[in-house]
Amino acid sequence: MRRSNLRRLVAASVTTLAAAGVVIVGIPAQAYANAFFHTQSTGNRGVDVQAIQYLLNHHGFAVDPIGVFGPATTTAVRSFQSARGLGVDGTAGPDTWGALVVLLRPGDSGNAVRALQVELNEKRRISLPVNGSYDAATESAVRAFQTHAGIGVDGIAGPVTWRNLVWHYGYPDFAAGICDKDPDGNGTAANWATAAAIGQLEQAVRTFAGTGQGQVPLGDAGFEHGGDIGGHASHEVGLDVDVWPIRTDSAQCTAGRITWQSSTYDRAATRQLVNAIRSAAPGHVRLIFFNDPVLINEGLTTSQANHDNHLHIRYCERVHPNSLYTC
Repeated sequence: MRRSNLRRLVAASVTTLAAAGVVIVGIPAQAYANAFFHTQSTGNRGVDVQAIQYLLNHHGFAVDPIGVFGPATTTAVRSFQSARGLGVDGTAGPDTWGALVVLLRPGDSGNAVRALQVELNEKRRISLPVNGSYDAATESAVRAFQTHAGIGVDGIAGPVTWRNLVWHYGYPDFAAGICDKDPDGNGTAANWATAAAIGQLEQAVRTFAGTGQGQVPLGDAGFEHGGDIGGHASHEVGLDVDVWPIRTDSAQCTAGRITWQSSTYDRAATRQLVNAIRSAAPGHVRLIFFNDPVLINEGLTTSQANHDNHLHIRYCERVHPNSLYTC
């Protein structure tokens, strides 16, 4: 059996059990030996940004840890970079991440521990109190993650643990107004994406929910550790997310999926959704594939074969190993 087929088979068979404080057993993570720190910059949002903010506070550069990379965070990053002799660009790339993270052991406390706790909660779908105390529960969660990631299990958050944890994908909060759809048979195992992609999607959906036009259907994002995914030529690096267009009856989560040519297609509402997606991640939406010619002419979406019935959002990072995902 080809490795890609085996990976799909294993991913499709994973049983996820989301409960407060319970570590979810997923696909063994040895596959991400090349884990890297996701570059975060102005316009990003999500748990990785929040971790950066907590770490900046740990180092004495005060910023509100709200998970939005705004002007204050950019200024704090620049100040930190200057103090550490790094290139000053206001972007948290691998070198800046490497200088921000600190070795944490059981018994430690403070904002760096809060950064660790929010990362563990997002990436492993658990509910640690974000109390800044490296207590027994936090140590247990670190050990469980190290086991999951196939790295040394010692309960200490060192550089390797930090890098693997930041790289690891997150899972969406369906309470944000998302309904889960499975058009390609990949199941709930295909809902993972980078922390920024997840945070930006959740904010867009919350904004759209305020219009009173129903929930947003989520198709596939990616597998927990990326890689080949059935029914898609991409969706392998955690930055591609499929959502469905909006219906005139707002029943996109309960009625059948439509195309932009359908009589029940609501162009105005779909336009609102697209604008919410772009506004939630300024400078970090590389493109949105969707074949509505009006939205294409407005510069909101891009034509691509087989994208009549879903919007394929491609998020991007300022620096990424794959140029297709570079902002």
